[in-house]
Amino acid sequence: MSSESAKGKSGDLERDRFPPSSEGKGDSGKASYVLTTNQGVTVTDDLNSLKVGPRGPTLLEDFHFREKIQHFDHERIPERVVHARGSGAHGYFECTESASDITVASLFQEAGSRTPLFVRFSTVQGSKGSIDTPRDVRGFAIKFYTSTGAWDLVCNNIPVFFIHDALKFPDLVHALKPEPHNEIPQAASAHDTFWDFVSLTPESAHMLMWAMSDRTLPRSFAHIQGFGVHTFRFINGAGESHLVKFHIKPVKGICSTTWDEAQKIGGKNPDYHRQELWEAIERKDYPEYSFGVQVIREGSEEEKALGIDLLDPTKIIPEEVLPVRILGKIVLNRNPDNFFCETEQIAFCPAHVINGVDFTNDPLLQGRLFSYLDTQITRVGPNFVELPINRPVCPFANHQRNGFMRHRIDKGRVAYWPNTLAGGHPGPSEMTDKGAFRTFPAVETGQKVRVRGLDDHFSQATMFWNSMTDWEKAHIVAAYSFELNCVKTISVRENVVNNLLVNIHPVLAEAVARRIGVKITAPMVEPHDKASPALSMDRKLTPDQLAGRKIAIIISSRSSADEVKAFRKVLESHKILSETVALTRDEHEELKVDTPFPNAASCLYDGAYVVGDAAKDLLCWHGAVAFVTDQYVHGKPIACSGGADDGRDLLDAAGVPRNERKAEDPTVSGILQTTSKPGKEFFDSYIQIMCCHRFPYRQPETKYGGDVK
Repeated sequence: MSSESAKGKSGDLERDRFPPSSEGKGDSGKASYVLTTNQGVTVTDDLNSLKVGPRGPTLLEDFHFREKIQHFDHERIPERVVHARGSGAHGYFECTESASDITVASLFQEAGSRTPLFVRFSTVQGSKGSIDTPRDVRGFAIKFYTSTGAWDLVCNNIPVFFIHDALKFPDLVHALKPEPHNEIPQAASAHDTFWDFVSLTPESAHMLMWAMSDRTLPRSFAHIQGFGVHTFRFINGAGESHLVKFHIKPVKGICSTTWDEAQKIGGKNPDYHRQELWEAIERKDYPEYSFGVQVIREGSEEEKALGIDLLDPTKIIPEEVLPVRILGKIVLNRNPDNFFCETEQIAFCPAHVINGVDFTNDPLLQGRLFSYLDTQITRVGPNFVELPINRPVCPFANHQRNGFMRHRIDKGRVAYWPNTLAGGHPGPSEMTDKGAFRTFPAVETGQKVRVRGLDDHFSQATMFWNSMTDWEKAHIVAAYSFELNCVKTISVRENVVNNLLVNIHPVLAEAVARRIGVKITAPMVEPHDKASPALSMDRKLTPDQLAGRKIAIIISSRSSADEVKAFRKVLESHKILSETVALTRDEHEELKVDTPFPNAASCLYDGAYVVGDAAKDLLCWHGAVAFVTDQYVHGKPIACSGGADDGRDLLDAAGVPRNERKAEDPTVSGILQTTSKPGKEFFDSYIQIMCCHRFPYRQPETKYGGDVK
């Protein structure tokens, strides 16, 4: 036999022995459609991990879950599998109200006490080199360096999740990530595999409503909320259990960009959020958040009256039903000294808790307790806790030894307990030690089963829709339509509409179906009318919340320097940033030009002010016209001064309707124009329209969804 034919035969044998997973072939080469473990054991349930009863804890003996999640955890080295694109900062938590009645956790005991912390913000889908501004969930992970140990609270900016059970997490991420045959698209959910998976996973309906809202397009990290997602326990000094959900609220308010704006920012400055966070801290405009909990006594009549299974991570408790109790504030006041050593090497794990904080049987949380530790050991190594950014500030000692990257030099011959050679040290704490962790003695009974006790997938998705204003609904319709029009497989688009949207609200289903070219074949479900106003982002800001916003002051050689200086003085009084923008660096004899138009991107500014004769001078530069056009369609505040025709000419060229510029109430139109010399009253009016953040009726998404009511 020739070497060439032998090689060919060998290749065929290898292909049959280790076929592509999509072919589903075994040793015989015959197609197999039965799901098995890597050992060939047939899997009968790939939806539910093994638990003690429908609402019981997940069992470690579930070999299928352990194999699946461990293989998933080890898929990428060393980049994080999810949340790879991150930014971080140091800061502190200050307790403002003692919570000793509900927990013995050390950081909540005394009003005025401070606990150092590190926060890492992140996107979920993209790689380390992706952009900051995709439509994506944002991670909000916090490591508290408490006096009784390091506590990791791993939050998102959305309070719910796509799935009930951690067993399905590898499937979700595989569907969400770039498709494996071509590694496209990067940091985006607008593709076939993601929507194929969620269209067949009805529990994702609520999370999808949040994901398709403007919550996934934050203006900055200082404008996002944080949620613990899961229900945790607080344990007080009497050993009583209270169930809690964590809430982190930005002091500057919850604000977003538009979808078109987010895409343009990603092209102009892919590090937009990272840079904004860094620069804000450097200029001492410290991001600040209130920190609180929704708290309810476990097993109480109040809990039963909620009608919500608190072990379900796809559900929220509306704040109108159970208000958030504020316990303190988080302030971020120091940038890292080294990005890799701190932001990249920090290792979070939900299993890292302190006395007074404990877990519930949420099946997604139970899986994360195992998965995160396994991931960090693979990514950073078994001694990741010895890295300075992960090290607790309190003393710690144990008998763990060796392993990759061991830093500590352990003296002596004893690495076990019990022992006499080291006087029995280190050994377990005395029961009288108030700082020692104690697991809540919950009673668990039930059969070992793979079942799902959670089946209400759509009522809270409907509540989210009902809670939105008309413009927010229009943006959700536009988001679904954009994403699904990127899906090439017609059956997947049909499944999203007929499996999910018809069960949320008929207006949503019909509006999206029209825009993506599919027919509704499933019966519509009659929606309920419950709403939670706290879910809407339609809130007016106060002038104090405008700190860090950036205004483009557009000038030409003839613009009044006194007018610019007077306007800047008003902006500075509110800690609002500004940059002068002109055709060239040497455009004005008296005023410094911060950014020439070729370098100035409208999407990087929160508003524009066209000064005096600049409007007429800039008509010749298409970039200036495009700049104002984007300011208009992105719903940003615009002001223009000068003669009767000066400002009008540029706004006309930018497509700004004249009737909007003449509106009596500029807080409705977002446009200010004057032909007289502007003064403080005019500048103060501009501050007032900035407090509206955006004027959504101008945005294409709103007009696109104008039939949504």
